[in-house]
Amino acid sequence: MTTFVDQIKIEVHAGRGGNGMVAFRREKYVPNGGPAGGDGGRGGSIILKVDEGLRTLMDFRYHRIFKAKNGQNGMSKQMTGAAAEDLVVAVPQGTTVRDLDTGQIIGDLVESGQTLVVAKGGRGGRGNMRFASAKNPAPEIAENGEPGQVRNLELELKMLADVGLIGFPSVGKSTLLSVVTGAKPKIAAYEFTTLVPNLGMVMLPDGRDFAMADMPGLIDGAAKGVGLGLQFLRHIERTRVLLHLVSIGDQEPDQALERYHAINHELASYDPELLKRPQIVVATKMDLPGAAENLAAFTKALHEEAPEREVFPISAPTHQGTAELMQKTAALLDATPAFDSLSHDEAETVVDLTPQADEPAFTISRDPDGTWVLSGDKLEKLFEMTDLTHEESQLRFARQLRGMGVDAALRERGIKDGDLVRIEDFAFEFIQ
Repeated sequence: MTTFVDQIKIEVHAGRGGNGMVAFRREKYVPNGGPAGGDGGRGGSIILKVDEGLRTLMDFRYHRIFKAKNGQNGMSKQMTGAAAEDLVVAVPQGTTVRDLDTGQIIGDLVESGQTLVVAKGGRGGRGNMRFASAKNPAPEIAENGEPGQVRNLELELKMLADVGLIGFPSVGKSTLLSVVTGAKPKIAAYEFTTLVPNLGMVMLPDGRDFAMADMPGLIDGAAKGVGLGLQFLRHIERTRVLLHLVSIGDQEPDQALERYHAINHELASYDPELLKRPQIVVATKMDLPGAAENLAAFTKALHEEAPEREVFPISAPTHQGTAELMQKTAALLDATPAFDSLSHDEAETVVDLTPQADEPAFTISRDPDGTWVLSGDKLEKLFEMTDLTHEESQLRFARQLRGMGVDAALRERGIKDGDLVRIEDFAFEFIQ
């Protein structure tokens, strides 16, 4: 039996942009050739793409770190380095992507072929040909490539099915699925036979079809993680119609009614929206002795609470009532808007991966040894894109820091002439 994996954690590392180049045009008959250093190429991005052929996240169990290639460095004669190819990672349909560092959802992949950029490759650094001006016609300035984004992600698979079979363990969900679809789930006479969701397609004689999922059995406390509850409930979120199976042939009507309420209670505890889904109550195992009497008592008790609720009796092994149930389910699906299946997902916040404008450009702290430490995403990115091997690039970086207000902020904090200032691993003396 194939192990089902529905949650996995991965790391994605987008490629760094190529470095710009400092070069000058030197040709025999071309005086004052000027700067000719080319730009670096763009780094590769990490893109998730829905592959309908995948059914689980099993491929990620042994491959959890994905790295895109870096862009090529710029070259002389104003030649731009080649951009790196994006790394496209296939995921199954129904995958939700969550940023582990923020805890927020960044994407929901539910359509065939849908793509999501989860880590953007860095842009290439500019060569010195980009910095030529009337005041400085031969600059020795170039940028390093921008670092690619690095993210820690959680992938969560929620099966996409039109119809979900719900009910306590061993009420006949797997048996019904095997009878009305081509699926062959494992079936045995003990609880929790179904450890993973099974999916099958129901094909009706009139040409209609829909996907049906047999979910792992539910018990009291499932919404709090008891048994297989949470694993079950994650997958029921996107179903549009629920078939609530109640075993009538082998249990007393009072017990059947109690278990019916227990299932609905767990659905409500997990997400109250689930109770708004159309639900058909299916009485199973009607081929057993005494089933008819139990059905009458169960139906009477249920109608006293909810007169509009219909109970549909079937026997999956003998195919009694299964065809009629599938026709009724298809008709209910036709009357249920497709957007109902997305009601839970719309409540989730999908966040924008681009940096926010209100984030501080830099922060200042101080080590125990007295060294001033500058940090912040914008400042650190600026530092990493500075080519410190050329003096003009160093001076340009100093001007950029001054323009950001770093000098004034340090003076306000009480820095003195000769104090050490550190950015990442690079340290320098502060000069008034």
